[in-house]
Amino acid sequence: MPLEPSTSVLSLDLLPTGQSARILALDLEEGLCARMHALGLTPGQSITLIRRARFNGPLQVRAGTTDLILRVADARAIMVT
Repeated sequence: MPLEPSTSVLSLDLLPTGQSARILALDLEEGLCARMHALGLTPGQSITLIRRARFNGPLQVRAGTTDLILRVADARAIMVT
């Protein structure tokens, strides 16, 4: 599916706090990708960045009614729009 010209693609770790986006792809190791899918992080799912821990710590995100804590490195591998 082609992206609209005004659509910007970025990694989840760059999403501003409080903003929502739609997951495009997960570029994670197979086992971790399966775990993320089981938790509801799938392409097309809406996700909101709730808060960032200090000193480049983990991120709290919300997908549907599920809140998750993600390492920055893992968030960097999740592409959103």
